[in-house]
Amino acid sequence: MSNRTHGAHIVPLRDAVADLVHDGDAVALEGFTHLIPFAAGHELIRQGRKDLELIRMTPDVLYDQMVGMGCARKLVFSYAGNPGVGSLHRVRDAVEHGWPHPIEIEEHSHAGMANRYAAGAADLPFGVLRGYAGTDLVAHTNVKFITCPFTGEELAAVPALRPDVAIVHAQEADRRGNVQLWGIPGVQKEAVLASARSLVTVERVVDELEPCPGGVVIPGWCVDAVAVAERGAHPSYAHDLTDRDNDFYKLWDEVSRDRDEFRAYMEEHIL
Repeated sequence: MSNRTHGAHIVPLRDAVADLVHDGDAVALEGFTHLIPFAAGHELIRQGRKDLELIRMTPDVLYDQMVGMGCARKLVFSYAGNPGVGSLHRVRDAVEHGWPHPIEIEEHSHAGMANRYAAGAADLPFGVLRGYAGTDLVAHTNVKFITCPFTGEELAAVPALRPDVAIVHAQEADRRGNVQLWGIPGVQKEAVLASARSLVTVERVVDELEPCPGGVVIPGWCVDAVAVAERGAHPSYAHDLTDRDNDFYKLWDEVSRDRDEFRAYMEEHIL
């Protein structure tokens, strides 16, 4: 149930996930390089969410874990990789061998995904950009070409993204549910505005948000729930507050190669 006309509620993460995310939903867990919402994704795994359409500009290790645990039916993304090493082995196993079950994939460029979120946030049917032309991606994804009515230029058109749920991580929220993040901004704001429901996990709750250089404020009226999750981006990081765990990203390459080792790790450390 959306509370967007009343402002965000600060609730436990478990309760927020149980209320906002349902089997079969299209879910965007966004955060570019840092502020990746690992804690929320792990809660989705623990609650056994299935048949999700997982949307993300860079799937990262988080979606590798979720795909490997059978949460996903479809992956909508740009660049699927472990940023520290290379392949996402659980995603690759699902695509190539159907383990733990087959998944559908829809790949775009970073610019294409960002424009899709922006179109959804603006309540437009599609986004327009210069891109895709001359690439092999055109034959394998959902993109069309249109002619500009003013200049005659051929441009790429991509359908708007409108997830059921957006989940992002931020440095802080105030007690009224307004959220602030800073560092690499990513598409968190656009993802929240484009989605029917939204959850923001934060490192801390403060009395008042203090404006900071490059800060992005997501007002509480467009957020359904805020949940405190300290170190909620780990092994990613929250700029100025926590560090990136580079050793984990390297370790994950070995852990995720083997199905049994992967399952044992998830059972011990996540479930």
